[in-house]
Amino acid sequence: MIRTSEEFSLPENDIANSLDRLLGHALDKILFIDIETTGLSPKTSEAYLIGVSFYQGHTWHIVQLMAETPEHEKEMLTNFKTLLKDFKLLVHFNGNRFDIPYLQGRFAHYELGDPFEGIDSFDLYKKISPYKLILGLPDCKQKTIELYLGIDREDKYDGGKLIPVYREFVDSKSPEALKLLLLHNFEDVKGMFGLLPMMRYLEFFNLFQNMPKVSIRTDEPIDDNAYDYELPVRARKVQANYYKDIDGTQKQEVFMKLSLPFELPSSLSGNLDNCYFKIIGKEATLRVPLYDTELKYYYSNYKDYYYLPKEDMAIHKSIAEFVDKAFREKATPENCYTKKAGQYLLEWDLVFAPFFKEDYKDKRFFFDLNDNMKKSRFAMSLYASHVIAHILEG
Repeated sequence: MIRTSEEFSLPENDIANSLDRLLGHALDKILFIDIETTGLSPKTSEAYLIGVSFYQGHTWHIVQLMAETPEHEKEMLTNFKTLLKDFKLLVHFNGNRFDIPYLQGRFAHYELGDPFEGIDSFDLYKKISPYKLILGLPDCKQKTIELYLGIDREDKYDGGKLIPVYREFVDSKSPEALKLLLLHNFEDVKGMFGLLPMMRYLEFFNLFQNMPKVSIRTDEPIDDNAYDYELPVRARKVQANYYKDIDGTQKQEVFMKLSLPFELPSSLSGNLDNCYFKIIGKEATLRVPLYDTELKYYYSNYKDYYYLPKEDMAIHKSIAEFVDKAFREKATPENCYTKKAGQYLLEWDLVFAPFFKEDYKDKRFFFDLNDNMKKSRFAMSLYASHVIAHILEG
């Protein structure tokens, strides 16, 4: 069996040095892993190379265990099992679907037990893949993500192409073949460190999934000091823009400049329902349509109201009793409203109240962009966070 070991250092501010905070395990209990095999099934093929990386003695190490021949596989697995005992969390790329079950199959083949029992797992592929579309990735292959992050690899092979190289090495012990095999695995293991900045996106997206459940009334002054919440983005500048669409129709929008709590590794953009955001580094811009129109506010307790057809509005019974019966009728859910002209923004989770609609069956909700909203930095930051969360969910 061949065993190699190499140290490498990372900048102090590298995200890998923050994995204890992000993953909930001490750095020296985290093990990166990638394997090479002669096939896809553990029943009909063998593992010939296991590469791992871990933090020890204030630096990072990459260790590679290689079976010089298929007959050395059991020895390689035994050495790996011994090494694994010191760790609590495995970090890998698509390892939940391949590396771990494959090794479990080979350990079972030799009746060596399951070395992964009681060890947590963090699959970078599984964490990134749900956001493939919003990130603009054609797929979630490791090399695709590396290209997205601007990483250029020395190794140009994939695991399948190296199977005949391994067989050549078994027969000839060619130094060139050995170098290719070790390099590919080494690049895959170290490459996972290059993928870690993608966790900034996961951390960023998680902020929107765990936003505070806040409801703000816009028909009264908003006290920013009453809201002690951390928001995913902060509004730095807000202004109204006027433009003409493709048909020449005059349109309005709210344009915001936002700040993020940390820098993203590459630009990110998204759009939905005519809302658009773009993020570069720690700054973002957001464009949201502004509707200058008349909308309806619907009263939920319609049985307490009368509808006045001539005025096209509902009034409470306490006032309606002074209206001639010929000019009033019992209100229904569909006509129990008052109308208000103003400037409105869309919302999706009723974060802002009161909310307005075009008609009773309208699935869209609007709120009034009035002076109370415009004066509140917190409210505009909350709205920006709300819009981006909606785009990300879409």
